Amino acid sequence: MEMFLGFMVLLACLFLGIKHGGIGLAVISGIGLMAYTFLFGYKPGSPPIGVMLTIMAVVTCAGFLQTSGGLTVMLKYAERFLRNNPKHITILAPVTTWLLTVLCGTGHVVYTMFPIIYDISIKENIRPERPMAVSSIASQMGISASPVSVAVVSIVGFMAAAGYTYSLLQILAVSIPATLIGVIAAALMSYRRGKDLADDKEFQEMIKDPEQKKYVYGENESLQGKELPSSYYHATIIFLVGILCIAVLGNFPDLLPHFADAKGKMQAISMTTVIQMVMLFVSSIILFVCHTKAKEVGNSQVFRAGIVALVSVYGVAWMADTYFANHMAVLKTFLGAAVTEYPWAYALVLFLTSKLVNSQGAAVAIVMPIALNVGMDPVMVLSFIPACYGYFFLPTYPSDLACIGFDRSGTTKIGRFVLNHSFMLPGLTGVFTACVAGFIIAHILY
Repeated sequence: MEMFLGFMVLLACLFLGIKHGGIGLAVISGIGLMAYTFLFGYKPGSPPIGVMLTIMAVVTCAGFLQTSGGLTVMLKYAERFLRNNPKHITILAPVTTWLLTVLCGTGHVVYTMFPIIYDISIKENIRPERPMAVSSIASQMGISASPVSVAVVSIVGFMAAAGYTYSLLQILAVSIPATLIGVIAAALMSYRRGKDLADDKEFQEMIKDPEQKKYVYGENESLQGKELPSSYYHATIIFLVGILCIAVLGNFPDLLPHFADAKGKMQAISMTTVIQMVMLFVSSIILFVCHTKAKEVGNSQVFRAGIVALVSVYGVAWMADTYFANHMAVLKTFLGAAVTEYPWAYALVLFLTSKLVNSQGAAVAIVMPIALNVGMDPVMVLSFIPACYGYFFLPTYPSDLACIGFDRSGTTKIGRFVLNHSFMLPGLTGVFTACVAGFIIAHILY
């Protein structure tokens, strides 16, 4: 009975917290912590300090990238690529937004791409919903394939804490191809989705009004033809070299410094520590080489979004650890058997948790430590990494709402029954296909 009541407290805090966003979710977790400690008598768990410090370093570096103009360079080349291949926008746009997220570690880069994708599709008489909805989905799927995202950094940290020696590159060797396959599957599903604009009576009726037609087919701002300062390009190169260094060091641990552990055995420093050091070092190089104004980093969109994710992971993970650690013996008995016999149940729980907390990093922080502690095969955990993206299920996430706003044709929308929105089919297709691909790839590799 006590275990059930404790679980109800956990769910109540999650449901109450999601109404107030990431920071709201974190502070409302304090209610659960107080209840567990002072009412239930649970020993307080431990927040994932190593994971949080790594997130902080990565978010800081991403903030320097945006403030220095390095992100603008990436967006400029992405736009050039799409405008040079307009007829295949439904396939190429989501692949592009996925890649931008992989490089930058945040799906928020997609906001700048939406008007570009819309402009190209409407001028090609392609239904804008087709490339735009799947591009929004793809930008979020890229999070679990990025070496500098909160979710992947968390996975590295929790794997290391559980005693598994999977390197960053080994994790990405599963998540990168799996999510890319999922994105392509979702794009193919969207290729002929919905009515062509010429056959859409609602759209044709709307553009009979000259003012509406001008609004629908109006020009969008473009980065093409704009001269960018050389410092912008320098920042991009420095950032990409930093990511490459992390990948190399993660795959060749002999290159890392080794120190004696408590038993006197020489051990390489952990990859979470390496990521922290490299990201801070890269930030400092961008600061000096590109003459970046450090005071402006805190105001960048990427930095603000990342800090919200950091605080959210802090509160949610601490509360969840307090509850589950005090019932680990029972959970190992029941959940251990369940995830062994029905490993897909882990993917489903991860997917639903992601929707509850609206964050892939927070979902990983809640579900993955439990799975590893109850003895789930780490290869199965790697197989279902793409399942940490489930918040498209209800169209409430900022990128999805922004996508609807940028589609001036009105084809990207929320349906009458809410669940029949533009993001549902590409989202389900992408995540399911990515999980199947991840399962196959993980079992071939490991």
